[in-house]
Amino acid sequence: MRILLLEDDTKLGPWVVGGLREEGHVVDLFADGKDALLAAMGQDYDLLILDRMVPSLDGLAVLKSLRASKNATPALFLTALGEVDARVEGFEAGGDDYLPKPFAFAELSARVNALGRRRDGAEAQESTQTVLRYGDLSLDLLARRCERQGQPIELMAKEFKLLEYFMRRPGRLVTRTMLLEQVWDMSFDPTTSVVETHISRLRAKIDKPFDAPLLRTRRGEGYVFGR
Repeated sequence: MRILLLEDDTKLGPWVVGGLREEGHVVDLFADGKDALLAAMGQDYDLLILDRMVPSLDGLAVLKSLRASKNATPALFLTALGEVDARVEGFEAGGDDYLPKPFAFAELSARVNALGRRRDGAEAQESTQTVLRYGDLSLDLLARRCERQGQPIELMAKEFKLLEYFMRRPGRLVTRTMLLEQVWDMSFDPTTSVVETHISRLRAKIDKPFDAPLLRTRRGEGYVFGR
């Protein structure tokens, strides 16, 4: 799994990272809440591990911001705030699990793996969908057919794949880098305009002929699909 860890303790953070990496996970460590929030909004993570007492923006605020933007990445709070009220706050903010400090790494590992299995199960169920729908837009993955308001829309192969990627992430920020990696299988290339070109073509087909646009640009950040 790719994991975001928000932890400002200079000894504990690297220790947790080391343990998780030994188990085969890819871990990005952040000591500042604002930096973690930007990373979580710009990248696809499988799991967030959040401390609640960190500089600039605490883990609770980070998760609230992500949930408000429709980011459903599983989140585990790892914090010294272990009282019942604190735990309730964590779950009400959208947390999936809560592990107070001090803790045994074996328990953290077990909870991480349990959340990973839960996510894998949800993704497996989602991957069996043959028709994606958002409002009056539908995308039939088997028939390779797109319709909006009952009107057929002809999509080229990359446009179809691009729209599928967006429709599986409604309300979430999708960056240019994410699209290059996931839709075109390319690493970051600042000189290519392939993303912008295909976004423009896709908008001309799914948005311009209709009243309510679905694909929005966040200047300097990326794109968001959905109202």
